[in-house]
Amino acid sequence: MRPWRDTHSEAAQALEPASQPFRASSRQGISAILLLVRKFFLPLIVLFGAIACFLSLPSAAQGFPSRQVTAQVSQQLPEPGQSGKPQQPQTPSAAAHPSATAQSAQPALSLPMIVLDPAHGGTDTGARGENGLAEKDVVLQIARTLQAQLLTHGYHVVMTRTDDSNPSYDDRADIANAYRNAIFITIHVGSTGKMGTVRAYYDQFWSLTQAMPSSSQSPASPAKSGAIADLPANTLISWQQAQRPYVDASHRLADILQLEFAQSFPSSPVTSTAVPLRDLRSVAGPAVAIEISNISATSADALLELSGSLSVAIERTVQNFRQAGVPEAP
Repeated sequence: MRPWRDTHSEAAQALEPASQPFRASSRQGISAILLLVRKFFLPLIVLFGAIACFLSLPSAAQGFPSRQVTAQVSQQLPEPGQSGKPQQPQTPSAAAHPSATAQSAQPALSLPMIVLDPAHGGTDTGARGENGLAEKDVVLQIARTLQAQLLTHGYHVVMTRTDDSNPSYDDRADIANAYRNAIFITIHVGSTGKMGTVRAYYDQFWSLTQAMPSSSQSPASPAKSGAIADLPANTLISWQQAQRPYVDASHRLADILQLEFAQSFPSSPVTSTAVPLRDLRSVAGPAVAIEISNISATSADALLELSGSLSVAIERTVQNFRQAGVPEAP
């Protein structure tokens, strides 16, 4: 008979093979549970951590703007011993261009092109005085002086001639018609009128039903001025009718200019005059003629001295004329 201990060992050895599958299945179950935790719960943990970090960012970022505002306010405050209001921070563009603020304060309306037309030229001397002055020379000098003065005040100015030449009326008009919204001013010196007076004229178109004045009648006679005929919209306008759509604008320009002349040149009339002027007939835009009195001056300097007041009158006229708008070329 075997001892009891040996009998118990044999029984345990007999049961051990049966318990091995259970242990193996238990280990597999634990491994499956751990795999499940790692597969599903670990991403959730990472996701929750990321959400917590994201939610914490705004609270940390809120401090930066306040520090920037504080820094800006401290820069605007005057230093000890200084008085005055804090200055607003200046943008880089304004700091680089100090004139930007001044330009922005000016009206947005742009300055027009002023076309100065010294009348006559070449073999066409115009009016002649007993002192030997020729109109073509005096108006050229006046136009040069006006151009220089207007350019210094920021205006755009061109001249139809700069020497002793005589461009055709159409060539002079071509220069003005090359610019949009240009203002055309032709300059004459008359042989009559009180010395130092200036007159403004605009072109006069006779109506289609109106007879043209005879050669014995004055072209500026009020009895023959007449109303301008309205043309149908589809009517073709010849080159010598280009001024017709702009007569009203030219009339208004001449009236403003004449009022300025009346203030600057005593004894000058207060209203402009309508006369048939070939100088203006082909200009497609506001166009006027000015006539300075007179060619019988003792010297050219006596007439050139009027250039300063002429320049001021032209500038004021352009400013007032532009306030109501300038009709654009069709």
